[in-house]
Amino acid sequence: MEKDQETARRVAAVRGCARVLGGRGRPGVREAMARLAAVAAEFAGADDLPDVYGDGLVAEVERQVAAQLGTQDAAFFPTGTMAQQVALRSWAGRTGSDVVALHPLAHPEVHERGALGVVSGLRTVYPTREPRMANAEEIRAFEEPFGTLMVELPLRDAGFVLPTWDELVATVAAARERDAVVHFDGARLWECPSHFGKPLAEIAGLADSVYVSFYKSLEGVSGAALGASAEVIAEAKAWRHRYGGLLFQQYPTALSALAGLRDELPRLPSYVAHAEPVARALREGFAEAGLDWPRVHPERPHTHQFQLWLPYPAEALNEASVRQAEQDRVSLFGRGQFRAPGLPGLSMIEVTVAADALEWTEQDVRDAAGSFARHLAHHLATA
Repeated sequence: MEKDQETARRVAAVRGCARVLGGRGRPGVREAMARLAAVAAEFAGADDLPDVYGDGLVAEVERQVAAQLGTQDAAFFPTGTMAQQVALRSWAGRTGSDVVALHPLAHPEVHERGALGVVSGLRTVYPTREPRMANAEEIRAFEEPFGTLMVELPLRDAGFVLPTWDELVATVAAARERDAVVHFDGARLWECPSHFGKPLAEIAGLADSVYVSFYKSLEGVSGAALGASAEVIAEAKAWRHRYGGLLFQQYPTALSALAGLRDELPRLPSYVAHAEPVARALREGFAEAGLDWPRVHPERPHTHQFQLWLPYPAEALNEASVRQAEQDRVSLFGRGQFRAPGLPGLSMIEVTVAADALEWTEQDVRDAAGSFARHLAHHLATA
């Protein structure tokens, strides 16, 4: 109950803010339903029937995703976890190898309770443990054979980091030299063209299969898609059925995905461009306010998301964040919360620069960092 009360306090404080840098979070149920009704009026005629087992609006999402990724076909999935289970299992059958090379910080290893091994019978190996994608030399020198190389773009838990384009091309080529197929965990691939300086289809074209998310980056309700050749997608749809992913109707999710592809996808480059000045202003603003050792990682964000690190307890930082929202009606971090992923007293929060942040100048960010520092100092002095 105490945690629920803290969450309610934070939500109420952020909702009452005049300005929020890090986003206000998901809308309430009534607002969300009103938005969905508006989207339905734009994408579906009055007499159009909802989808049934993957036709209609779901099929239209698949068509648009395939066009965006430049793949022959695409399959709609209720979750990204399922989409990647299916992709990697399919490749294991085709390559004859149940070994998947990936990063120990990749989503299946950190956030899926060991599902690749428990559910799909796959084994994972790590060509590198450095907080970045494995490079070509590490792929070539890795001592075990593997059938699939999975690359998460960007690598979220390492700080939303990306390789350079040349590094990515070289790593993929090294995997091909070992007769391995390449799968991209592209939950946030939508954000990557600005960093690589390449269109989405050219990036996706490096891989044999690509997973993308609709609720990450595109603000959808949920859902994901897998893009690949027509043959691979046909098999993926069979496995989707076996995994329980062929839902009777998914039109709310499909509608929100279509809206995200139309509205949010074109805006992502502006978010990515604004992330660098926001990150710089946060670092400089906290330093000017006297906070110890403020760090952003990467120093120049690769996407519109990055990590902020401060050497203070997470509880104190989160309290300062709520107090700033309550008392100043300004919030740097919205509903986001600091956590201590490593050493006690060293805390990190993930910052997302999206539509709300575009209204903030660097000076606005510095000023808000100064007020946050004052709330933190007051809390530390009175705790």
